Amino acid sequence: MKNFPNFLLILLLLNISAYSQEFDDVNCSAKSKFFKNIALSKINYPGDSSFDVKYYKLDLQVLLSPNLIKGDVRVSAAILLPELQSIYLDLNGSLNVSSVKLNNNPVSFSHANNRLTIQLDRLYAIQEIFHVDISYSGVPGSSGFGSFVFSQHNGQPVIWSLSEPYGSQDWWPCKDTPADKADSSDVLIRVPENLIAVSNGKLIDVIQHNDQTKTYIWKNSYPIANYLISLAISNYYEYKTHYNYSPTDSMPVNHYIYPENFNSYKTNLDKTIPMLDIFSEKFGEYPFIREKYGHAECGFSGGMEHQTVSSMGVFGETIIAHELAHQWFGDKVTCADWNSIWLNEGFATYSEGIFLENYYDQNRFNQFINTKMPQAKNATGSLYVTDISSVSSIFNYNRSYAKGAMVLHMLRGIAGDSLFYEILKHYHQTPHLAYNVATTQDFQLACEAVLMKPLSYFFQQWVFGSGYPKYNVYWSFSNIGPELNNITLSLTQPSGNPNPTFFTMPIQVKVTTSVGDTILNIFNDQQIQNYNLIVRGVPTQITIDPNNYILKDILVTHIESEGNSPNTFYLEQNYPNPFNSSTNVSFFLPEAENINLEIFDIQGKLIRKLLEGKFEAGIHNTKIDFSGFSAGIYFYKISTSTNFSVKKMIYIP
Repeated sequence: MKNFPNFLLILLLLNISAYSQEFDDVNCSAKSKFFKNIALSKINYPGDSSFDVKYYKLDLQVLLSPNLIKGDVRVSAAILLPELQSIYLDLNGSLNVSSVKLNNNPVSFSHANNRLTIQLDRLYAIQEIFHVDISYSGVPGSSGFGSFVFSQHNGQPVIWSLSEPYGSQDWWPCKDTPADKADSSDVLIRVPENLIAVSNGKLIDVIQHNDQTKTYIWKNSYPIANYLISLAISNYYEYKTHYNYSPTDSMPVNHYIYPENFNSYKTNLDKTIPMLDIFSEKFGEYPFIREKYGHAECGFSGGMEHQTVSSMGVFGETIIAHELAHQWFGDKVTCADWNSIWLNEGFATYSEGIFLENYYDQNRFNQFINTKMPQAKNATGSLYVTDISSVSSIFNYNRSYAKGAMVLHMLRGIAGDSLFYEILKHYHQTPHLAYNVATTQDFQLACEAVLMKPLSYFFQQWVFGSGYPKYNVYWSFSNIGPELNNITLSLTQPSGNPNPTFFTMPIQVKVTTSVGDTILNIFNDQQIQNYNLIVRGVPTQITIDPNNYILKDILVTHIESEGNSPNTFYLEQNYPNPFNSSTNVSFFLPEAENINLEIFDIQGKLIRKLLEGKFEAGIHNTKIDFSGFSAGIYFYKISTSTNFSVKKMIYIP
């Protein structure tokens, strides 16, 4: 799903530049179910864990004036726990249940607190299949992004569903969790005959009734998460195209568009076919090749990746690419819980860039990365969503979308293009993940299987940690032979990030010399780390991460005079500045020396001694906590027996 992010205005205070602070067929019956591979206790699991859904059938009538639905829903499932007396389905309390049948026989039920509790007629054996039929009616609830909406366009009715994350139960009885996919589903929608009803899978039939209504019968034969089952209804213009995925085979690509909008959308709709070509090459065959792909226009101000037919309120080329990419990442392989939503949204967001790179050129891709990097820096907390009670927290754009995309970009930098795309294919083709669900750990294992090296450091810090690295870069060089020079490079990451305290990353270093450019690879796994790099020619410039793969800030790049090591005493500007709770100060000593580091107010009064005593030669970092201080301008001073330096900092609590 894609929403449009809100943009923040950044005010510059006192003309001081502030750094960002955090800123070939699927055998459905034989598929490996998630329950059988991962303990239920390991995921957030809001639905009834005592049964495994096999099949959903929704037989619905949508009525206008008044707006309501009538439905008969069948749920087929297998028992997972012994000696069960009852089960429950999730269903909004505003809907009225008139009857419940178990294996075609009426049974007792109760409906309270958005749970439909059904009494079992006997004890069932483990893996025994049962069928529940629920008849209900009423006005659907609306939660999240608008789980079921009656609206209008140009004087015509439009009805749509958008159930992510918890809205399926607002309009039909289900097991409302992404962790349990049904093996298949059918959706029958009866509507006034002047309207077209669209849902997942193939259109099997349209039945004309004597009361000026029609029933559209849609059949989906692939595993599907409950929130991806959808409907969209209006007086659509149907634009039919085909995707030729082999010299002899094609798949329908059908777009259901408001008639008044079709001409303005057609150019971008026609890009769906080249997008299918690009993504099929990069990711593997389109996952639902036996059925269809397409779009159904609705009133949502974004897009939603309903399986085989995305519901769309806008038709920009990148949002079309985003929702199409979800068919691989989100629909074929679905996040097992909403904590892991980046596996859906980060992948689809990065795929926008992959489309721009391959449809246009590298420059368009670079522009995309340069847009997403600042958004990702504004992410707060871990990429793993800790608060899944909040829809806005789950779908926070800076975190789940932009930072998720940049994590994939960094992984691409580590793996290289060829292996990166091999990872993506391996991930969604792994037997126990294909047409199933996954967690970050599953994706990590797929990456490690392809790269054949451990990546715990990467996923722990980028998915389960927070923040991003800020680098101080210091370097000097000395001649060691004809045309050869030794570069002494020092990288430091100031203290301040809580988890991790510093980032471990492989880093490319571009060295510009008198005879040309060269790119060297280093591995940074210490907060303060020194490297010796041998290059041909006289070095004139060093660029850290020249291809912009790492989510980062370069705080300062400091070059020393020619020599074996930096040889000048200096004090760096504090970071961040201005700051609101604490800030970091770095200084360099060319040799071991006694120092004093002190803070003064604007009147020159000493208010705190920070450091005092003998320090070894090298780079030193310290964190200053300003708790209890008043807002204002302060000065910090470092002095040795022969030198001193003073700099200004601004505290804004």
